[in-house]
Amino acid sequence: MKKIVTTLFLSLSIIIGCQENNKKKEKEDTEESTPQQFKKSDNLEELGVSSKRVEEMDSLLQAFVDEKKVNAVTGFVAQHGNVLYDKAFGYKDLENKTPASTEDYYVLFSQTKAITTVAFMTLVEKGLVKVEDPVSKYFPEISDQVVTKVNDDGTYETRPVTTPMTFAHLMSHSSGLNAGLVSEIRKSEGVNDTVPTNFGEEKSDQSPTGQRSFGGDAASRYLKDEMIELAKYPLGFNPGSEWNYHISTNMLAYMIEVISGEPLQKYVKETVLNPLGMNDTDWYYEPKALDRFVKPYTITEYGLEAGSTNFAEAAISEDQTYAEGAIGLNGPIEDYAKFCQMLLNGGTFNNHQILKPETIKKMTSTNRLPEENAGGKGFQFGLGFQLQNKDNKHVPAVSNTAYNWGGMLGTEYIIDPENDLIALFYINMFKRDNLYPQFLEKAYKIAE
Repeated sequence: MKKIVTTLFLSLSIIIGCQENNKKKEKEDTEESTPQQFKKSDNLEELGVSSKRVEEMDSLLQAFVDEKKVNAVTGFVAQHGNVLYDKAFGYKDLENKTPASTEDYYVLFSQTKAITTVAFMTLVEKGLVKVEDPVSKYFPEISDQVVTKVNDDGTYETRPVTTPMTFAHLMSHSSGLNAGLVSEIRKSEGVNDTVPTNFGEEKSDQSPTGQRSFGGDAASRYLKDEMIELAKYPLGFNPGSEWNYHISTNMLAYMIEVISGEPLQKYVKETVLNPLGMNDTDWYYEPKALDRFVKPYTITEYGLEAGSTNFAEAAISEDQTYAEGAIGLNGPIEDYAKFCQMLLNGGTFNNHQILKPETIKKMTSTNRLPEENAGGKGFQFGLGFQLQNKDNKHVPAVSNTAYNWGGMLGTEYIIDPENDLIALFYINMFKRDNLYPQFLEKAYKIAE
């Protein structure tokens, strides 16, 4: 009997060992087949890419410049990790006729949000926080009241929330922060909450250090100060019941600092930017880097006119303590493409694992908004990204698995798992035409 038990034990051990070896081999095979660097080829025809389709994209982007719709434009398309398109057209400085290049820095504005969200999800994977945890668990000062009425004298009435604010609400912009009647309260106090500080202004009476959202104190040195002030106000709606864009990611960024115990810049660089090799993406730079920024312009009835360079200049500051999670990052197009490819790969790139595949799936496949919301018909949002679907697509070729977002000055990106594709379109324009769908249509044609 003892011999039979021993034999069975050995057989079971062999079976378990084989299963573990198979799983290990499957993991290694997956990692080997997942592109860890972009592959660039001088002969795209070998990859099945039509030179005619590339020329059509060239013509489109050059036409944007020739027709004075943009001063500079850069496009990047990669499929299966192969770079199919990576070109720049126009001038990053029209007055000085400085040619645009793919190495130029763009002010990314809300493209910062996805990076902040990914950084937060690394804390989730470390077991330090859960997506459905109430924010009050880490920040007791956060409001649990919804404003119901604003009186003529500026006072207001509230009621308790029906559900507490969670981190999922912050990542899906459904937290209720600074929403609805709260905006009226802050406006009555002289707070501009429509656009980021100094957006589009030629000159500023007070030049802030770092790029800053609306409604803040340009003299504050830390994001913490802004979020503590914001938490004094009630919410504009019950968390999860509506979509109200932007400020939630700043609260998420502050929570990264609270939970990790590190400044936002340090944590994001250590966990996301540096591992991916996004070496030129940052909140702040040395003064010499100012020459690498694309100068922003705006469309007027008289043609293109130079816009404010306040935001590039705000990234060249002596005091570098202030950093937001909603806006603030800048950089070249290929840097951000590395971030997009990491997500497309299921969390790995540059031989570093940032997130697990199941985490990314959770972020990009479940709509977190009610069916009817302020985003419009068919609008869906996951954790950090807009979700493409049959009722809301930029162009028909986009699959229902795709997700995307962009920045206020016209930078856009899409990540499409079904087509194993990423595409990025960069301009820096204050007032502009909606050119992105035309680019995206050509990008999918190149990848056919």
